[in-house]
Amino acid sequence: MRIRLVQGFALLSTGLLTGAFGYGAANLVPTFNAVPLDMRLSFHAELMKMNGITMQAAMGASILSSLTLAVLTGGRARLLSGAAGLLALASFLITRFGNVPINGRIKQWALTSAPADHAEILRRWELFNTMRTLTALAAFVLLIVLAVGGLRAVTRTEQIGRTPPSP
Repeated sequence: MRIRLVQGFALLSTGLLTGAFGYGAANLVPTFNAVPLDMRLSFHAELMKMNGITMQAAMGASILSSLTLAVLTGGRARLLSGAAGLLALASFLITRFGNVPINGRIKQWALTSAPADHAEILRRWELFNTMRTLTALAAFVLLIVLAVGGLRAVTRTEQIGRTPPSP
């Protein structure tokens, strides 16, 4: 029962993370590119204020729940959930070391003006955004495979033979 709850929370949090990143990639980025630069910078800076809390919470929940599931299970279930946790961690690291520093620059540009090379910097932000979206999606897919692929989440106790596996 505990494994199912952790698995459900891992699916929920990773699905929300993937959905948020996917919405941003499919809708926000094209909109950013369609509006005048000053509007994009102002909106981007304001959006990042809100995203800072919600996206970090979603990434943290995805990482912790997936890795907790890996600790509680064994065999292929452990590999899939552990890999999902590492992919969610990759999303966090890409965000922290790729997108966040550029977000700080965008915040300054919104108050002043963008530098001559702003287009290249914004393209890098979009590349990092695509990378973190794909790593979150891959984590979610692994958790879906675990949930619906017929893999039974074998507990660590069952794996070492202390109790017989349940059907």
